[in-house]
Amino acid sequence: MDSKRKKDSPESNELTRSSPFPDEVLERVLGLVKSHKDRSSVSLVCKDWYNAERWSRTHVFIGNCYSVSPEIVARRFPNIRSVTLKGKPRFSDFNLVPLNWGADIHAWLVVFASKYPLLEELRLKRMTVTDESLEFLATTFTNFKALSLLSCDGFSTDGLAAIATHCKNMTELDIQENGIDDLGGGWLSCFPENFTSLEVLNFANLSSDVSFDALEKLVSRCRSLKFLKVNKNITLEQLQRLLECAPQLTELGTGSFHQELTTRQYAELESAFNNCKNLNTLSGLCEATPLYLPVLYPACMNLTFLNLSDAALQSGELAKLLDHCPNLQRLWVLDTVEDKGLEAVGLSCPLLEELRVFPADPYEQDVVHGVTEMGFVAVSYGCPRLHYVLYFCRQMTNAAVATIVKNCPDFTHFRLCVMNPGEPDYLTDEPMDEAFGAVVKNCTKLQRLAVSGLLTDLTFEYIGKYAKNLETLSVAFAGSSDWGMQCVLSGCSKLRKLEIRDCPFGNEALLSGLEKYESMRSLWMSACNVTMNACRRLAKQMPRLNVEVMKDEESDDSQADKVYVYRSVAGPRRDAPPFVLTL
Repeated sequence: MDSKRKKDSPESNELTRSSPFPDEVLERVLGLVKSHKDRSSVSLVCKDWYNAERWSRTHVFIGNCYSVSPEIVARRFPNIRSVTLKGKPRFSDFNLVPLNWGADIHAWLVVFASKYPLLEELRLKRMTVTDESLEFLATTFTNFKALSLLSCDGFSTDGLAAIATHCKNMTELDIQENGIDDLGGGWLSCFPENFTSLEVLNFANLSSDVSFDALEKLVSRCRSLKFLKVNKNITLEQLQRLLECAPQLTELGTGSFHQELTTRQYAELESAFNNCKNLNTLSGLCEATPLYLPVLYPACMNLTFLNLSDAALQSGELAKLLDHCPNLQRLWVLDTVEDKGLEAVGLSCPLLEELRVFPADPYEQDVVHGVTEMGFVAVSYGCPRLHYVLYFCRQMTNAAVATIVKNCPDFTHFRLCVMNPGEPDYLTDEPMDEAFGAVVKNCTKLQRLAVSGLLTDLTFEYIGKYAKNLETLSVAFAGSSDWGMQCVLSGCSKLRKLEIRDCPFGNEALLSGLEKYESMRSLWMSACNVTMNACRRLAKQMPRLNVEVMKDEESDDSQADKVYVYRSVAGPRRDAPPFVLTL
């Protein structure tokens, strides 16, 4: 280790023990540790391990862009090549975070330009990204290779054009569920004609036509392409040509699966899928019809992930498709499959580990189709390995949930959304307390929980008493009093994120977590009974926390409508808009 490294000392003076291993050996060994949690633990062992971890780390994950500043990150880790950064609170997905709230990436890029000129990867979630930032990124970092934007906003296809034009070594361009201003498909033609390095390309959520000629040539040139997701404008005939260019694909997102094909075109498409021997992930299938689903069957044998969240399949169509997917581990569907479709899942997918069921019409009250507790129970009987579920339904019972978790006790993620707020057990008219009591009692590995339905404080007593490994809890339209939230804060020792909306929790509940919040990543409370005075008291007593209140023009000055509390080593943020009050 050079003299500069020898002078470095950890931020804590407690790390005084030295390591018996040579510095070079330590750095080589720690370079093999990929988990950011494990690396953080390693850095606390002693001074030598802290420094070795500091110099050997090439990737950093930051779960809240305001928990630290880019300057602090750059001082701590001098050799970063890859950055994953999250911005807005998750409830921004439900339009609960006002526009122009913040989380702009540009200040980070300016620091990275001077400290990390060899930056190769940037993965952003819920960040604001402008075209100017994308152009700065593309022209500043000459070795830049991978860009992933998930649920970001503020940019247009002009920014993508800058990336395609200037990033000569690009291996990944993943544009997913973003609020993008789609100005046309010309950006895809900006990749140079000698460009061949792309391995991942996802533009599924863009709406404009792209030049198919440019896309086909790009796919043909990039022999290492493994992951391709196209938008709805790509026809079945065009998809067949792409598959012929890239039979090596492992992940495919199709475009529209609805057009009239001749017998010859059908046979050619079926042959193209038959040649995709390595396909393990399939998505897209927009407007899929029973007539053309059979062309997929030859490629389904090795599928481990089937994402049908854009395909409103009926139960019979799903059942026939699943007959050809014996190795499926992850399945996303719309509730148009109904309980009969989920029964087919239980019969055909014994290896299933993750199930997500989304509503086809989330805002329609008088839906005749959908899934109930019966479909969920059927899956639990046939899929004993199930450990991750996101389930939207309009009715549920305590007994059904108890049966489900008895059949599948290894749940780590259990997110049940009964879409009508405050809905009781529809058979007994009782609260759903015993359902979630059964979840936390049986599922000892539970890390993430989302609760819904008619819930009293008893649910939260159960959570506080039994959910000892819980890290994230999401609550909406639930609880009876402050006691419920107090039980969670006092009982869940590993809790990192608590998200609450439209609940009766108030000042006493908020202030009961004074000693807890510094060990958590964040707390969100909106439409609860919290006052500005309570928020000021929290901020005063816990100065290392950022306590932010979002106000609108119609809000009562004494009430805190939306409260966001998070730990930060950077202090109050400097870019807060006028409607965000930092206390």
